[in-house]
Amino acid sequence: MGDTRTGHTASRAPRRDPVPSADAPPDGTEPLLVSRFAVPPLPPTFVRRARLLERLTAGAAGPLTLVTGPAGAGKTLCVADWAGHGPAPRAGAWLTVEQGCTSPGPFWAHVLGAMRHHGVSLPPGTGRPGRAPAAVDDTALARLAAHLESRAEPVLLVLDGFDRVTAPEVAAQVEFVLRHAGQGLRLVLVCRARPLLALHRWRVAGEVTEVRAADLAFGPRETAALLVRHGLRPSAEQARLLADRTEGWAAGIRLYALAAARGDDPATGRADLDAEHGTVADFLLGEVLAAQPPAARDLLLRASVLEQVEPDLADALTGREDAEGLLAELERANAFVRAVGPSRYRVHPLFARALRARLRSRCPGLERELRCAAARRLRATGRLADALPHAAAAGEWASAAELFVGSLAVGRLLTDVGRQGLDADLAGLPDDVPGAAAHLLRAARGLARYDVAAGVVQLRRAEEELRRRPQDRVEARLSLALLRVLASRLLGSADRAEAAFLEAGRLGRLVPAAEREPHPELSALLLANLGAARLWAGRLDSAREALTAAVALPDVPETAAPRHEALGRIALIDFLSGWYLRAEDSARSAVLVAERAGLPVARCDGVAHLVLAGVAVERDALGAARTALRRAASSAGYGNDPLVTSGVATMRARALLAEGDTRACLRALAEADDRSPAGVRSPWVGARVALAEATAHLADQEPAAALRALDAVSADSTERAVVAARARLAQGDHPSALDLLAAHPVAPGEGPALVVRAVLARAEIAERLGETRTARRLALRALDIAGPERLRRPFLECGPWLGRVLRGHAGPDGAGLPGAGTADRPDPAGADADARAVVVEPLSGRERDVLRQVAQLKSTEEVAEDLFLSVNTVKSHLKSIFRKLGATRRGEAVRRARELDLI
Repeated sequence: MGDTRTGHTASRAPRRDPVPSADAPPDGTEPLLVSRFAVPPLPPTFVRRARLLERLTAGAAGPLTLVTGPAGAGKTLCVADWAGHGPAPRAGAWLTVEQGCTSPGPFWAHVLGAMRHHGVSLPPGTGRPGRAPAAVDDTALARLAAHLESRAEPVLLVLDGFDRVTAPEVAAQVEFVLRHAGQGLRLVLVCRARPLLALHRWRVAGEVTEVRAADLAFGPRETAALLVRHGLRPSAEQARLLADRTEGWAAGIRLYALAAARGDDPATGRADLDAEHGTVADFLLGEVLAAQPPAARDLLLRASVLEQVEPDLADALTGREDAEGLLAELERANAFVRAVGPSRYRVHPLFARALRARLRSRCPGLERELRCAAARRLRATGRLADALPHAAAAGEWASAAELFVGSLAVGRLLTDVGRQGLDADLAGLPDDVPGAAAHLLRAARGLARYDVAAGVVQLRRAEEELRRRPQDRVEARLSLALLRVLASRLLGSADRAEAAFLEAGRLGRLVPAAEREPHPELSALLLANLGAARLWAGRLDSAREALTAAVALPDVPETAAPRHEALGRIALIDFLSGWYLRAEDSARSAVLVAERAGLPVARCDGVAHLVLAGVAVERDALGAARTALRRAASSAGYGNDPLVTSGVATMRARALLAEGDTRACLRALAEADDRSPAGVRSPWVGARVALAEATAHLADQEPAAALRALDAVSADSTERAVVAARARLAQGDHPSALDLLAAHPVAPGEGPALVVRAVLARAEIAERLGETRTARRLALRALDIAGPERLRRPFLECGPWLGRVLRGHAGPDGAGLPGAGTADRPDPAGADADARAVVVEPLSGRERDVLRQVAQLKSTEEVAEDLFLSVNTVKSHLKSIFRKLGATRRGEAVRRARELDLI
């Protein structure tokens, strides 16, 4: 068969019947329609898909290839492309089967005519079967099969629309010829529905290759290619969204492209895919709905109100009992109905929209009746949450709210599982709908968006309603208690959260276990929010207890969001306690929970990334810290949760300080706020800000300012004592520094981070007092403690005294010392012969960036261009780098930096 693409020359010219009169039927036979023998031409906008050509080529190694898919899926053009240009068998014929093929005579007349038309030789004496079934006998078919089997190369026969063959006898004859032709026949069947062949036998024997609807679906890249062929320039995101919306349906993508090309901005390809009134609807209703029998059409129209169609529910909407068989048949026929589980089907979303539009236009008011019926049926079977969208769509808001609250589904609005869909269902809830349930739904929606003020108002109204109606179900009171815990956490009131949590526990015991068990998110939300409230109040031990209990709950999609938040806060508690390795592990577990559940960063609370940023800063991994900070600042918690907002400001300040920019550090700290929306201060959030501010002042050689900043920190804090001791030491007040450390020893169980800083403070005092041996012993002890945690910042903040103390105790070039970058340059005359210079002072973040560019063998001009700096600024950075690393050339500086693990 030849090339059918417009504008291309055929690679193999179609073979014609050598006998001019071969297509003329003898008397008494059905005339042959030569148009049915033509390979369909490919339009100029056709997109060749190599993966499908490869699949068809692989199928041609066996006897049978079956291509099935719904109308407009691109089946015929795909096979036509392969047959015309791909490595299909050289000899071949094409036949488009007409509707209602019910007898063997006409069918085989056209098959033989197609073979003659395309130049395929037939057995001598092959006649032309007549219209009567008896005109095709087994002997003639046996001669055809034997002739094909004797050929040196196989014949390709494409039967397009073979599912139109409704005569079992014809299907059996096709199988007879295929089996007995051996290697001489390669049959390709193109169908919408499954053909009448005994496919199970071919499948068991491994002799059929199938290309199904899912294979024919366009992916994002193929979608983009098709749009480009229509003269559009879509972005990758546009193509992905269109592929998702159409589910890769070729006709839908093409119709969108045509609409976009006619739009106001055809270059960008922006258009509305109107599945209710436009050409998409016309195609689906005309090609798919109209082709179904009346009972199936009625089922499709009535069931279009359902997101997923179940036979029992569909029967309740039609008033009949035939849904199960009809749905199975529609799925078999590829009528845009797909099985998604046992006795559960899904209609293609574009088809469902078109069906609902037809339902509204042909039967006004019926959609509301159907939705009410669906809600009643679902409620009667205990599926109250599933009934909600139907009751809401029908305008039965009071009933919808009661259904939702009565099914204990309020927690679903606070987790990410189905949250967006539920929120959309409830978005139209009018303000004037009365009742406690309606107020609870409004409260849940507000609190889920961090709108605490609106949420609290609605909770008060719900409480008033429940007080007036003590007979209301316990589910409403339990939902109120749950939302009270969340509201109290957001307001920063741990005591109120505790009281609401106890009330929720009491009410939960009154709810039958059968009603509670389908909602594991309730316990997870209660515990996670109680732990968060305790954490804000500084009750770290009891917070960890509640958060750990939340994490221990079943790992199911419904609990993913609260378990993610609980793990993030456990990580924060470990970080605050100085256990950075444990903090990192919990934070990464939190991120993993979110990733597995499909929670994007924008819908996470940001605490886990905040902790990862803090750990990275303490390890002097400033690039990783900046990445984690960007993610925390992109989270839902940033700007809404004061813990996250103030935490980002504090960690950003710490990173700026590590880069040597103390002024920017102090400006960032000014943005931190330790107050909740209700003005409740957190004792530790403010302390962390003050400690960071004091550290910045110390770096600026302003010990008096550091001591003033520490006034905001509790006098009992060991961390405060360590920073204050360093400030006193900077003022030359050694006795006061010693007194502070002696009065505030590190308590048992404190994390390594605090221990390291306390030990280093004692070492510095010893060094100032001339007790070098004691100072060295303490510094080496600090190194031992810091090693497993990979801490570097405490050493980098020490200043030149540490280098003097540790000289001679480091590895080559100070390698392995977390604080090697702070050592003084040694005196070459007094150094060991093998020793090399160590770092004079730490490199700034920008100097590291320049050094990384230099390590890539870039010129000064290229470094300046990449980092958006002037050439003179880059030269200044290089001079500083050479001085700090004791190097005279670029290569030497890069080598020294790598040996010291600085880049």
